[in-house]
Amino acid sequence: MKLSKFNFHLPQELIALSPTSNRDESKLMVVHYKTGQIEHLIFKDVIHYFDNKDIFIFNDTFVIPAHLYGNKEKTGAKVEVFLLRELDAEQRIWDVLVDPARKIRIGNKLYFKNEHNDSIVAEIIDNTTSRGRIVKFLYDEPYEIFKKVLYNLGEMPIPNYFGRRATKEDREQYQTIYATNEGAVVAPAAGFHFSIELMKRLGLKGCDLTFITIHCGLGNFRDIDVEDLFKYKSESERVIISSEAANKINQAKKNRKQICAVGTSVLRTIEDKENTVTSQGYLKSFDGWTNKFIFPPYNFTMSTSLITNFHLPLSSMLLQTAAFGGFDLIMDAYIKAVETKYHFGAYGDAMLITK
Repeated sequence: MKLSKFNFHLPQELIALSPTSNRDESKLMVVHYKTGQIEHLIFKDVIHYFDNKDIFIFNDTFVIPAHLYGNKEKTGAKVEVFLLRELDAEQRIWDVLVDPARKIRIGNKLYFKNEHNDSIVAEIIDNTTSRGRIVKFLYDEPYEIFKKVLYNLGEMPIPNYFGRRATKEDREQYQTIYATNEGAVVAPAAGFHFSIELMKRLGLKGCDLTFITIHCGLGNFRDIDVEDLFKYKSESERVIISSEAANKINQAKKNRKQICAVGTSVLRTIEDKENTVTSQGYLKSFDGWTNKFIFPPYNFTMSTSLITNFHLPLSSMLLQTAAFGGFDLIMDAYIKAVETKYHFGAYGDAMLITK
């Protein structure tokens, strides 16, 4: 399978730059794997495809406001810092990306301040990659105050294809309503469509709702730089699956109930046969890192349905969707989505694939 097969014409105006006013009222395309039938509905209609004891698996990661804009010491030159992950909470040390990288060296100090007079200083203490740096934030107040100030200075890390800076509204909208465990810099966007009301209705219908944590990283948006997909190496992400969640999911499998992965982050995590799935084909508790990369063809052992957004051409999320729904069926569905003006991207419309 070659990367170029996943290219298609996507008009710029079909990339959603803002979400629907009501989370559960985006458009929903339902793709039936066995028959090839396609239906066009509203997302809250998803409830009609699930019954008592079917299980939804959500990614409860919390997206941090990772994008900081500041100035370099002495020159005052504008700089950008993108928080990747915290390395040492006590020492206030973080792994980051910087721009412009060639002008930011070890020993440089960077200053950040906002209109509310929150301010902080970061010192570059090491290099990692061409744009990567290790920074130490120079802030003596208690950790809780430091974290609050740092996040007040940051903006939500909305995708570059939005072509705009993040707004105050993005702090709420670029986050699922059930986000709990902080650590992601890319949102699990399939979850955006779930409202409090819809989740309550699913619960009243008898559906089980369970949560695992995948701290989605920038690798989701990085270009795949090889034509031969077998040669591609994806970036690792932190994963936490509790024994309680694993037991619930395994019970649903034993009872032959639907197991719905909400988003490609969940899909690839519960299908990782090297880390999270036992040799008998059941999920196990896990706390570690995974770089699972899925593309067609792939034999899925846990998921029986998938909720996902409409993804951009050549993206790793599109590859995973096509692996689950079948290459020909999904690419045909994407052509129909363009023709019927579905919206694509993180703030776009949704697809349910049922098997």
